[in-house]
Amino acid sequence: MFGCVVAGRLVQTDAVQVASDKFLFNLPDYENVKHVVVFMLGTVPFPAGMGGAVYFSFPDPCGGGGGGGGGPVWQLLGFITNDKPSAIFKISGLKAVEGGPGPAPLFGTSVSSVSSSVAQLGVSVEPLEQLAQQIPVSSSAVSTVDSFVQFTQKMLDSLYNFTASFAVTQAQMTPNPSETFIPSSCVLRWYENFQRRMSQNPNFWKT
Repeated sequence: MFGCVVAGRLVQTDAVQVASDKFLFNLPDYENVKHVVVFMLGTVPFPAGMGGAVYFSFPDPCGGGGGGGGGPVWQLLGFITNDKPSAIFKISGLKAVEGGPGPAPLFGTSVSSVSSSVAQLGVSVEPLEQLAQQIPVSSSAVSTVDSFVQFTQKMLDSLYNFTASFAVTQAQMTPNPSETFIPSSCVLRWYENFQRRMSQNPNFWKT
């Protein structure tokens, strides 16, 4: 029903179902994970009125919840629903929480042999009304400014590459009175200026 992907890695669809409404993904080498995308595979929708709360847990320092460590601590990242079947979360901003389980020991210690370098991502199927009342950890939100900057960079690259694909030298030009030609150096200069201003202030275009 669910999948997740970490940048630079293969898509994971190997969730372990630890209860009828709870699923777990293992995230190896979690120290190098900055963002993770959780999504529905599209094969099975949520039941009417239900959605999925997405949780993250650092490795239990006592190993599988033994030795009095109190079990893993689960932090709420956000939600996915039939209307919003995918979401991206920032993992690198999270910090391990000491002192026992989080708001609820949602997933127990069903995967007891997890390495100290493997974090876990959990999806809990819950009523939408309940999801609406929960507050994700603030550091898990992906900055909309960062997303806009990335989009703008891609747009600039696409525009420049597209226009450059039509570039010809003056010797290659065929006279056409109905056509207006713009020097590629002008497009390049605009491209570089826009990039510079965007790096200085991503919201400069609003002024």
